[in-house]
Amino acid sequence: MIEVSGQGGQVQFDGQHLTITRKGFLARATQGKGEKRLHISQISAVQWKPAGPMMNGFIQFTIPGGNEARARFGSQTTSAAKDENSVIFTKQQQPDFEKLRAALDDAIAAQHAPKQAAGAPASVADELTKLAALREQGLLSPQEFEQQKARLLGL
Repeated sequence: MIEVSGQGGQVQFDGQHLTITRKGFLARATQGKGEKRLHISQISAVQWKPAGPMMNGFIQFTIPGGNEARARFGSQTTSAAKDENSVIFTKQQQPDFEKLRAALDDAIAAQHAPKQAAGAPASVADELTKLAALREQGLLSPQEFEQQKARLLGL
């Protein structure tokens, strides 16, 4: 579980769900108090602006169907403060947010990685390789190998 606190919002990430919580005066003044919970599959991108010596940074979560607009130069952080999917952070808070960002990037990549059914063979070629290894180990006779090969190739 990763928990980070920014300006006007806290973010928790448990590996599957991202929760943005807002409480206190600053939250009431910007977004309103409350909680927003997103499954990792709902997050399509993470926008990042590092904090500078004089300006806060932000992390923003893009969700399909979200209403995104590119802020004009010099007002990105101000615009992010008004976005319910963003959390502003200071230069001191940035290292914690960098860890959160890395964990989210990994989780998003894993979500979009091709999945293979458990126990399902990768390909016919892989199955033939396994059969050949069994034959070489003496666990399959040459006749059994040929039968299994014909079955795999649909002969």
